[in-house]
Amino acid sequence: MKTEDLKVPAFKAGLFDLDGVIVDTEPQYTEFWGAMGRIYHPEIPDFAYRIKGQTLTQITERWIDPEYVPELVRRLDEFESRMVFEFIPGAWDYLEKLKSAGVKTALVTSSNAVKMENVWRERPALRDLFDEVFTSEHFKASKPDPDCYLLGSKVFGYKPADCVVFEDSFAGVAAGRAAGCKVVGLSTTNPADALAPLCDIVLPDFRGII
Repeated sequence: MKTEDLKVPAFKAGLFDLDGVIVDTEPQYTEFWGAMGRIYHPEIPDFAYRIKGQTLTQITERWIDPEYVPELVRRLDEFESRMVFEFIPGAWDYLEKLKSAGVKTALVTSSNAVKMENVWRERPALRDLFDEVFTSEHFKASKPDPDCYLLGSKVFGYKPADCVVFEDSFAGVAAGRAAGCKVVGLSTTNPADALAPLCDIVLPDFRGII
């Protein structure tokens, strides 16, 4: 895949992750989950990075003692209510470009509906740039399982090969690749050279394809 394929664009649907792809929130989440790791798993120094791309349900079921789940959820809800949702450079303009070109767009995020209400409250116009929005409540298996991106392509009636996934996490690019989609890696969270073998192309942001 070349940047020209994204500029034209030469695909039927774009399937976008949210954090680290559309909004620059990953540093905030790294700080939050780093703090939670120190509280609940001090023996795992890289806890914040191990859970990236996973849904809250997946995190709590695998990593958190049921006794502490309500406390963690309360902490997360409070944190997300105060988050700042700044856009990744060029993201808004690129979504507008796809919309003008008649390309279908879907937001495919591991975030839950409560988190998305915070996003829509702060950035209400963003909702209009997506034809469909899928949150953690819409699929059973989390990334790197391809379920979410298979659902994204299916809702538009397209083959996965006709869709492009935009992701920043290793779990996310693995999900896109397993679904059979083309995968664009955004090096906003992980190094470009680490993402490159797993993606069709890696970009620092969207400015080069507007």
